[in-house]
Amino acid sequence: MNKTIKHNALALCIALLASASHADVRVGFLATLSGPSADVGRDQLDGFNLALEQLGGKLGGTTATLFKEDDQQKPEVALGALSKLLEKEKVDVVTGLTFANIMMALQNKIASTDVPFLGSVAGVSAAAGAQCKPNLFVTSWQSDVPAEAMGKYLTDKGVKRISVMTPNFVGGKDKIAGLKRFYKGEIVDELYTPLNQLDFSAELTRLGAARPEAVFAFYPGGLGVTFVRQYQQAGLLGKIPLYTTNTVEGTSMTAMGSAAVGVITADAWSPGNPGAESRQFVAAFEKKYARMPSAYAAFSYDAAMALDAALAKLKGDASNRKALTKAIATTPFKSVRGAFRFGANNFPVQNYHVFEVAKGAAGKPEFRLLAENVLQSHADAYASQCIAK
Repeated sequence: MNKTIKHNALALCIALLASASHADVRVGFLATLSGPSADVGRDQLDGFNLALEQLGGKLGGTTATLFKEDDQQKPEVALGALSKLLEKEKVDVVTGLTFANIMMALQNKIASTDVPFLGSVAGVSAAAGAQCKPNLFVTSWQSDVPAEAMGKYLTDKGVKRISVMTPNFVGGKDKIAGLKRFYKGEIVDELYTPLNQLDFSAELTRLGAARPEAVFAFYPGGLGVTFVRQYQQAGLLGKIPLYTTNTVEGTSMTAMGSAAVGVITADAWSPGNPGAESRQFVAAFEKKYARMPSAYAAFSYDAAMALDAALAKLKGDASNRKALTKAIATTPFKSVRGAFRFGANNFPVQNYHVFEVAKGAAGKPEFRLLAENVLQSHADAYASQCIAK
């Protein structure tokens, strides 16, 4: 009898220890949640939380606990927040990662741990190429690529002379690099503005004087709202067509109102995407948050779904970080974009489309598909430089 009791007690202890080893999945969420571009981080957070809600608060069948940190768009704040997530909260995975300059500031910290990172916005060229890491994944795109799609579209449409505008930071420079890779016409002017600049009157006057056939611009979050409104107020929208990437998004388009109508944008996803997963996501997001989702929300939703699939493969156990990293890299999941896979550098291989902002039936702006698969099963230009993996 004593032997039986001892045996049962030992079995119970082993079971409890096993369950405690992965009692929950600890997820660190590090994003820009304050400042002029806080809308981007908010959409990331809301997209991830929507997926968690649909998954019953679990990832791979194991309860998920979310630890949220705001990097304030400041590298030094981001480094401190990441240290807290890794060292105090002991997270199993980190997601979010909004701005390119923040991602670059975290590279040494990412390299020093085997915790997997699953970013859903920033897609820095260096991190896709020479500085790639086995534990760093990106669900959005490498920053150049939406602009590559727009460059190809402009070339296909026969647009010969354009001006370009972007904030002066690594993400903006990546966008212009991508545009130049596929655009075969002439760029008559390149305008780079401070990341916190909100008055574009001088630059818009210069654009009007240059008289290009079109303008290509990239301004994320609240910057995009300000830029597009001022572009329309300057009387340019009816004279010089505006082509963008990642400037006119769900929430920002609502804030822009009629100023956004006529803007043309390229991306891997927008609320105008076809497909059952996309329609389901848009409907659920609008019901929960009473606003249109951005691509940033969609890519963060996908990050949660990628984690869920990877952890399901591991039976919900996140304790083996290297096994989790391998599972993220190799486990398919249902993306709101349709066809999606991680390439050799852990950046997406996917399709890119062009959308036009048009006036909807209810008078509100909406995204309409203008050109499907402008780039198809497309990987970024830096993957061949990824040798560290």
